[in-house]
Amino acid sequence: MSIETMRNIGIMAHIDAGKTTTTERILFYTGKSHRIGEVDNGEATMDWMEQEQDRGITITSAATTCYWNKHHINIIDTPGHVDFTVEVERALRVLDGAIAIFCAVGGVEPQSETVWHQADHYNIPRIAFVNKMDRLGADFYEVLKDIETKLQANPLVLYLPIGSENDFIGIIDLIKMKELRFEINSKGSEIIESDISNDYKELADEWHEKLLDKISEYSEAITDLFLEGDDIPVKLIKEAIRENTLNRNLVPVFVGASLKNIGVQPLLDGVLDFLPSPLEGQKVIGHKLKDNSEVTVPIDKKGPALALVFKIQSDKEAGALSFIRVYSGTIKKGTAILNINKHKRERINRLLRMHSNRYEAIDELHAGDIAVVVGFKSAQTGDTVGSEGFQVLLEDMNFPEPVISVAIEPKTISDQDKLLKALESLKREDPTFTVKENEETGQLIIAGMGELHLDVLVKRVISEFKVAANVGKPQVTYRESIFTKISHTESFQKLVAGKENTAEITLTVEPAGKGEGNSFVSEVSEGVLPREFNDAAARGVKNAFSSGIMFGYQTIDIKVTMTSAVYDQQTSSALAFETAGALGFDAACRKADPALLEPIMNVDILTPKEFVGEVISHVTTRKGIISSLESKPAIEHIRAEVPLVNMFGYSTALRSLTQGRGTFAMEFSYFAKKEGGI
Repeated sequence: MSIETMRNIGIMAHIDAGKTTTTERILFYTGKSHRIGEVDNGEATMDWMEQEQDRGITITSAATTCYWNKHHINIIDTPGHVDFTVEVERALRVLDGAIAIFCAVGGVEPQSETVWHQADHYNIPRIAFVNKMDRLGADFYEVLKDIETKLQANPLVLYLPIGSENDFIGIIDLIKMKELRFEINSKGSEIIESDISNDYKELADEWHEKLLDKISEYSEAITDLFLEGDDIPVKLIKEAIRENTLNRNLVPVFVGASLKNIGVQPLLDGVLDFLPSPLEGQKVIGHKLKDNSEVTVPIDKKGPALALVFKIQSDKEAGALSFIRVYSGTIKKGTAILNINKHKRERINRLLRMHSNRYEAIDELHAGDIAVVVGFKSAQTGDTVGSEGFQVLLEDMNFPEPVISVAIEPKTISDQDKLLKALESLKREDPTFTVKENEETGQLIIAGMGELHLDVLVKRVISEFKVAANVGKPQVTYRESIFTKISHTESFQKLVAGKENTAEITLTVEPAGKGEGNSFVSEVSEGVLPREFNDAAARGVKNAFSSGIMFGYQTIDIKVTMTSAVYDQQTSSALAFETAGALGFDAACRKADPALLEPIMNVDILTPKEFVGEVISHVTTRKGIISSLESKPAIEHIRAEVPLVNMFGYSTALRSLTQGRGTFAMEFSYFAKKEGGI
């Protein structure tokens, strides 16, 4: 299989827009599965994890491979719940194109926006699929408006729905100008193509004209033919659409109802026609390990081997499964490869092509492809592996900080080691999951992205790793910062092993801009203070950043400047300056109006109209500030900012308020000064 006929795509959307259902149909029509698994009855192929089947949502980004019209398609089905946004981030990093699925009722929902902007960050070309046209309240044209206004995208409609809700029976191909109906008895496998009926002829002509008008903006050849009234060849139309999808001028829009088996095959054709092969994807930039200089990675199976580990998954029998995307060269089973981040050689015991949680063994993997390596001992998410002669690091993946934590402890002392191993395994899989020991209580504290995230991880510890554990109530992860500029001089003098150690530094601490992080700058020249002591003072300050000021929480957004230093050739030492840096930072911050900061969350709530008043009132009782209210035909979309500490248990409260019909998504926004202390 050549690189040109390969596609690496992700399927992304808001929770419950039908990502997994659509993937199930793709697997069925491409022959990967012989029956269609449904999410609602817990039989979806891609949602293989027990908790995914119980909850009816996708938690891990499952990878699978299928073939369509002599093309090789690697698909990653990503989660839609915001607590698992890191899974989306990991997938997007290694994909060349994506299908964005939108619910015909909900339109562009909160997580759709989040994922869309993540894809923007990685410059990923997309096609859109408006799903669930069979649902009550479905409105294809309203979704188009949403795509334009909320995502600032340029939708190009390639298919129109025939009917909607219970009357949705097929689609109109605006390029070929044909009606397509999907045979019920063959589960949509048989497609009946016919001329457009009189009922839809005028509408189809109007949208065909719009399609040609929009692509003529980008193609002189089409403009000339369009103005002269000549027929425009289908091949020319598709070439123009492809070119402008790849450079992200246009987003081709498809329509259907996956659950009713309508519209999935045209979507598959669209993946081949309009999304890039690895050769047409974004230019891959790496940095040489030796001097950090930039280098373009050649996407060539004969080039030097280079791949990115984008996901680690534990398997009871095989151990750690390392999901990799190969960017250059060929990787073979039974050979050794260098983990460039860790400077360690790793052995490739087996190479597996994944089909959800099943696999087939392969002997080698070429540039552009995605598969799993068994045998890596020290690899972590974000590591680059490759040949020793081409030591290039692919860019790191940045993950958000966890904002919620719980205490966890084994029920028996004999389970202590098992618990530590389980947590270490989960930490290796998930970079947004952290584990640390509370120095005062000795308790293990685990932190993650939200209540659901931690709940899933804790249940995995208990059921998957068979560890009996007690878990505390969720706690907010606070931060500390300062609100006044202050200067402080710290003198350090101590006898260590009979030798006097002295240092004196003056630090100015001041608030940095929101989200700028901590920084340290030395204004003391090497003529005044030798470099090793300058570096020692910097080390002391930077180490103190994580120790907190009043409560021991990590500090954020503090700018530290060392303005002067006193150095004695006889008694000064690196130890003294490092200690002075740490003590000076602590003392200065205590005088600089220190305060506790709490995480504020962006909360998006979707509720039926009749409950909107009660929902808004309830949000304000949780100290939420309503930022916008948007009306849609069947639902109200409320956006609010709420302190995380007041959002515990909100899922249950919202279900109660809306008779189980309201949904919400929540993600971290910023840290704000907490009134009244802890």
